[in-house]
Amino acid sequence: MQLVLESLSKKYKNLLALNDVNCQLTEGIYGLLGPNGAGKSTLMKLLVQNMKPTDGHIFLDGTEIAKMGDDYKKLIGYMPQQQELFPFFTGRRFLNYMGLLKGMNKNELSDAIEAIAKKVNLSDVLDKKVGGYSGGMKQRLLIAQAFLGNPKIVIFDEPTAGLDPKERIHARNLIAENAKDKIILIATHVVQDIEYIASKVILLKTGEIVEIDSPENMQRQLEGKVWELTVDTDKAADYMGKYLVSSAVRYGESTKMRFISEDVPKGNVENVKPDLEDVYLYVFGG
Repeated sequence: MQLVLESLSKKYKNLLALNDVNCQLTEGIYGLLGPNGAGKSTLMKLLVQNMKPTDGHIFLDGTEIAKMGDDYKKLIGYMPQQQELFPFFTGRRFLNYMGLLKGMNKNELSDAIEAIAKKVNLSDVLDKKVGGYSGGMKQRLLIAQAFLGNPKIVIFDEPTAGLDPKERIHARNLIAENAKDKIILIATHVVQDIEYIASKVILLKTGEIVEIDSPENMQRQLEGKVWELTVDTDKAADYMGKYLVSSAVRYGESTKMRFISEDVPKGNVENVKPDLEDVYLYVFGG
C-alpha cells in the first residue's frame, strides 16, 4: 500500500497553510512534528477528506482519492484532537454508532467493540455515559474508535493529550501493536510518543516538509553537537541567551544544562547522545 502526496498545497485566503508538499507513505508508523501553525492539522484534514486541496493530488496505490469516494473513506481511521463526544451516549453506544458509520456489519460489531474496549482499558466503563468520563478515558475512547473496523490508514491528532504517563505508554504501545499492514500518522507535540515507535518522522515547518527520515538518522546528524554542563545558577541565563537549551535543572546553587552548539563550548562540558527532542529544538527552536 502506498499513499502519495503530489505537489499538495492549501491556501486560506491570504494564508498558505501547505506549500508544495511531496512525499510517499507506505506501511508503518510516521510521526508528524512541527510547531503550531506548521500545517499539521491542514495536512491531516486533506488526508481524511475533510477539505480539498487548493493544488495538488493525493493517490492511494495509483488512484486519486478524490475519485474513490466512499471506498477511500472506508479505509480511514481518524482520531481528532478535540474531544467532541456525545455526553449522553455510553461508551458502547458511541463505538456502535461509529462502527455503523464505517459500514461495519452489525453481527461483527458487538465482538469488535468488546475487543477494542479491552485493549484500551475501557471494558468496565463501557456502559457508563461518556459525559462522566475523565479526559483520559475520553482520549482512550477516541483511540478505540479510530482502530474500530480495522482501517488501513489511521491518523491520530495528539493521541496522548490528557493521559497520565502510564496511560501514555499504554496508548503508545497500543498504536504500535496495531500498526501491522497499516499506514499510521501521528501528529503530536510529545516527541517521546513517537521516538521509539515511528519508522519515519516528518518535520513540517511553515507549510513545507523540512525532512523525512528515521529518528535514528535524524539524531545521528546532531552527533557532536549536544552537550551537558553544570554551572553556577547565576550564570545559567548567559547560556540560555547564547545556546539552544533543552533543559535546565537547578540543584541548589548549581544548574545542570543540556544544550545544542555547533562548536565545542568552553568549560567542563560533556558531549552526550542526541535524542529526537534535541532534533526538534535544533530544527524549530531557532
